[in-house]
Amino acid sequence: MANFSKSNVPQFSVDVYQNEYLPEGGREVNAIVTVSATGGGTAAGAVGAPHPHTAAGQGPSAAVAIMVDCSGSMDYPPTKMRNARDATAAAIDTLRDGVHFAVIGGTHVAKEVYPGGGRLAVAGATTRDQAKQALRKLGAGGGTAIGTWLRLADRLLSSADVSIRHGILLTDGRNEHESPEDLRAALDACAGRFTCDARGVGTDWEVKEVTGIASALLGTADIVADPAGLAADFTGMMETAMGKEVADVSLRLWTPVGTEIKFVKQVAPTVEDLTDRRTEAGPRAGDYPTGSWGDESRDYHVCVQVPAANIGQEMLAARVSLVIPRGDGTAESLGAQGLVRAVWTDDMTASTSINAQVAHYTGQAELAQVIQQGIDLRKAGDFDGATAKLGRAVQLASASGNADTAKLLAKVVDVVDAATGTVRLKTKVAEADEMTLETRSTKTVRVKK
Repeated sequence: MANFSKSNVPQFSVDVYQNEYLPEGGREVNAIVTVSATGGGTAAGAVGAPHPHTAAGQGPSAAVAIMVDCSGSMDYPPTKMRNARDATAAAIDTLRDGVHFAVIGGTHVAKEVYPGGGRLAVAGATTRDQAKQALRKLGAGGGTAIGTWLRLADRLLSSADVSIRHGILLTDGRNEHESPEDLRAALDACAGRFTCDARGVGTDWEVKEVTGIASALLGTADIVADPAGLAADFTGMMETAMGKEVADVSLRLWTPVGTEIKFVKQVAPTVEDLTDRRTEAGPRAGDYPTGSWGDESRDYHVCVQVPAANIGQEMLAARVSLVIPRGDGTAESLGAQGLVRAVWTDDMTASTSINAQVAHYTGQAELAQVIQQGIDLRKAGDFDGATAKLGRAVQLASASGNADTAKLLAKVVDVVDAATGTVRLKTKVAEADEMTLETRSTKTVRVKK
């Protein structure tokens, strides 16, 4: 990984929201950690020496691989393949000059569509035109083995000495020509090497496959039910990718002796459990990967179990900082840090009140979970169970002001009373509506300040 001079990295800040008061015998400390990045280096015209791979006045060096599903089903209807070609062309037009890129055609094998020869092209007027000419030859035929697409993307992306590596993956079908284990192994091999956004077009793909790819590679997932929406979606994805200024940021948690991290979850803008992705970082410290950052802000829920203590005692439960890896196996701190504290008190009012941020995001995480459970139960034919879970989802979405999720739920259930979560399952639900609800179930809203 490139070693960043401080002038190129956005300024990171860490804010901790918690109720630090615990009752006698209390052992669980919850905190919401807000991480914000502002005023990224060269992209925002900061003073100071440019990044070693950056031309003055441009964003950091980057490489992007676009993986387009070319399996046989992309021809049904024929507009699907045409829209996918147009969307890829629109994404190529959105590339910054100087960014390395490649287009991969995905079937049961992965083929280099452009530039070929195991290399990446460098974006400029000529290469953009050549890439769009190459796209015209893309036809549909063959199966689907997404693991092979990802492995080829990884090989191509790692051939460039750049600071940001990103993939965009489009599929319209199920991953039928390799085992789930093959896909899992490919995701494990690519994790931490590049980030990847995944999109499902139409309604014949598997939601858990597409969201699983995005989750493993710390990207976004979404449905584009109508292929006509692909160009706008691809352009937006590429604009976001071009706005990333620093890769491989990790949330580092240091905890004192006797404490245990129960979980670490990203809770905004989406719910993503990072607990099992910890890598050890020296005595009592662990790093949790967060992927690439531009100018943005995200929230994390950290839950720590502390040793029991007496009234009046206080302790540091965790120290939160941000790091990026250096090439030599060490990490560079991004300067910002936050403290999670525990104070034992016999003031019942203080020790029993739940911090508003913690309460809100606990609800948003439950909302994501009950939607998933409700949809799974509905598919399994357990309509009573599905009604109960989706009713609870309606109640949580309503109470937290998550209007987008409430709208999606209303396409799957008839809402009798949102406040109590009283709903009836709709007898007919459009497949696209159910898939949209499932794909976007982890999207959260932030606390109204």
